Amino acid sequence: MQCDVCGEKDATVFLTQIVEGKMQKVNLCESCSKAKGVNDPTGFALADLLLGLGAAQQIEKSPSSQKCPVCGFTQADFKKTGRLGCSECYTTFADGLSAMLANMHKGTTHVGKAPGNRAQKREMIAKIKTLQTTLDEAVAHEQYETAASLRDEIRKIETEIAP
Repeated sequence: MQCDVCGEKDATVFLTQIVEGKMQKVNLCESCSKAKGVNDPTGFALADLLLGLGAAQQIEKSPSSQKCPVCGFTQADFKKTGRLGCSECYTTFADGLSAMLANMHKGTTHVGKAPGNRAQKREMIAKIKTLQTTLDEAVAHEQYETAASLRDEIRKIETEIAP
């Protein structure tokens, strides 16, 4: 198997990442893996290795002179380390980060992990919030029959959640 970077030598380092349920593989020869910093955990930036799959290019679309006003972190610092300097960096680099994070993860909202029954409960609570918003809109537009059915559906879900 050939190296994906130089295309000349046999690949000896194989990296795999799963993005949106799809597996992406990068095959590197020993010299290219060293050049990309694979052996040095502090210099390793997986975003740089994705070879046009979207991660590194998304952050570069915004102006390169952009700098975090709190910690002084730049896009070059992010590209080098693969990490941000502070919480304000997320706001400063938001344009490129949201697209990059969406490509790397299932979404841009952290939901954590929970046992199956808790995950279902969380989903039901989210559904109740959505239904409540729709119910409020129906009442505001004087659509009382729709509001009544939404109210009933909310009550039904609430009884399923109750211990």
